[in-house]
Amino acid sequence: MANFWLDKTDYKEIVTVTFTLFAVIDVLGSLPVIISIKRKMGDINAALATLVSGGLMLLFFLVGEQMLQFMGLDIHSFAIAGSIVIFILGMEMVLGLDIFKHDDNMKASTLVPVAFPLIAGSGTLTTVMSLKAAYEAYNILIAILINLIVVYITLRSVNIIERALGPSGVAVIRKFFGVILLAIAVKIFRGNLGVMHG
Repeated sequence: MANFWLDKTDYKEIVTVTFTLFAVIDVLGSLPVIISIKRKMGDINAALATLVSGGLMLLFFLVGEQMLQFMGLDIHSFAIAGSIVIFILGMEMVLGLDIFKHDDNMKASTLVPVAFPLIAGSGTLTTVMSLKAAYEAYNILIAILINLIVVYITLRSVNIIERALGPSGVAVIRKFFGVILLAIAVKIFRGNLGVMHG
């Protein structure tokens, strides 16, 4: 059994998917929003926010394909649509645009808007589905777990990270991961378009 999982594990894939999800979730780039939420509603329950967002990602990962089949769609079409969303997210981060609007009506709750839509928003859920068309499922699950650990640590350390990075540091990180997202979006688009026409 151990050999089966070792055979499934591809460390290059894990690194690629981990960085992709990290860029889409953009928990460091969302620090200004998270800090604003914390000031308005007090301490954020990092464990609850992480568990709920992880549950949403896992649910979409497991039954997303069945939902697509029910609607008469295939995963390659969804992946192409997802790559467009990822591309737009990357453009947002690189150019400093605000295409996907956040709800300014902050509820006194950790679940909304921290777990959803800030961490496990439409971009993250779409990306999870898009990655399934290009990477091994086991590697994606490991990447999701790694990102949830990063999310938890970040939510627990908001004030420390803010002081360490400063405004310019956060801006540089956003732009760097924005470029990575653009490249990955093009790769997913090209790969799935080839499969559909192949």
